[in-house]
Parts: sequence; structure tokens; C-alpha cells
Amino acid sequence: MTDEQVIADVATVLGVEASELSAETDLLDAGLDSVRIMSLVEKWRSAGHADIDFPTLAGETVLGSWIELLA
Repeated sequence: MTDEQVIADVATVLGVEASELSAETDLLDAGLDSVRIMSLVEKWRSAGHADIDFPTLAGETVLGSWIELLA
């Protein structure tokens, strides 16, 4: 996945423009909750990222970390 795709997916579930997010964005502070994290896990696992799971994403909620995990 590209950085832009990860950012776009996160922006969609948050209901914001991708330009409002940066690698330093703490997604919990931006309004992300466990239900939205699970929806992203399901989306990304179905896209071939079988190693992505809820504890991994919930344990590090800075967008840049997610981008690295999905690169």
C-alpha cells in the first residue's frame, strides 16, 4: 500500500480530508475509535495484509507508524 492510500483510508473512516492528516497525527486524538480501527483492519486484511491486527494498530496510534507497518 502506498502512504497516500493508508492516509486516504484513515481519512475516510474519520470523515476528514486526507490533507488534514500527517505522519505525526495521533489518530485517537483525531477521533479514531476501536470500531473504526476494526473496520480498517478488516479492509486491509482483505487487501492482503494478513499480518495487520487490532492490537498492533491500537498499540501505536500515530499515523506514521501505521504507514510503516503497511508499507
